[in-house]
Amino acid sequence: MGLFDKIRQGLKKTRENISGQISLMVNSFTKIDEDLFEELTELLVMGDVGMDTAEFITGELRRHIKEKGITDPGLIMGELQGIVAELLAGDCGLHISTQPSLILVIGVNGVGKTTAIGKMAAMLKAQGKSVILGAADTFRAAAIEQLEVWAQRADVPMIKHGEGADPAAVV
Repeated sequence: MGLFDKIRQGLKKTRENISGQISLMVNSFTKIDEDLFEELTELLVMGDVGMDTAEFITGELRRHIKEKGITDPGLIMGELQGIVAELLAGDCGLHISTQPSLILVIGVNGVGKTTAIGKMAAMLKAQGKSVILGAADTFRAAAIEQLEVWAQRADVPMIKHGEGADPAAVV
């Protein structure tokens, strides 16, 4: 299983939650109307899709529904899934073309950022790239130590300061 497959798997619960809410909402409608699109946009935004993307998705859904003459709200979930899949499709590779390159990893607590960083470091080193890790998460207890373990496993150097230090100073 590749790195991005693992990230995708880690987001499965969130995806299923959002998808379930959208499905329940769509199935509560007896006709496709403006209220349905407004609620869909709201659910997408609440699911952290972002306003621009939510409006793009609902716009595409409107277009698909009109082109295909869909009148049953129960049939739009497949269309919606297709639109989102099309947005997410593409190259999932990590393309590093500049020297030096910087990879910034951000996200909420507990999603596997540190593990992903360690695995990326090992992968990039195995590809012959020069890798240096920067422990800029100086707020969370044990963050520096966890990244240090991954740096040792990947046999790459790491820049760090003490807990509570200015993250920008590390960077």
